[in-house]
Amino acid sequence: MGSAPVATKGEPVAEPGTVTVRQNLEEQRYEAIVDGRLAGFVTYVEKPGGIVFVHTEVDSAFEGQGVGSRLAAGALDDARTRGLSVVAQCPFIGEYIRRHPDYQALIAAGEDAR
Repeated sequence: MGSAPVATKGEPVAEPGTVTVRQNLEEQRYEAIVDGRLAGFVTYVEKPGGIVFVHTEVDSAFEGQGVGSRLAAGALDDARTRGLSVVAQCPFIGEYIRRHPDYQALIAAGEDAR
């Protein structure tokens, strides 16, 4: 899977297909937008030098369409671009990292992908 571009400050970036990932700074979450509709999100807490991914939700209308994977990739790619270490409290993000070893290097020292 290719990297998913992420917009900051709530401005979406078009991706292949219909999923757009954007960072919503006010809500402290990354959002997946499909055809102008919120399809899913992952909440986070940012700390100096790192980001803790807390919870991921995908609307049931979009399950099985790759929205969660695009969302995880977008959030993790943004963390990588920003030089942040990752703590995956969210089981979905942890499992995504386990299945995609190229994200293993993002895991904060002393943590695992849960």
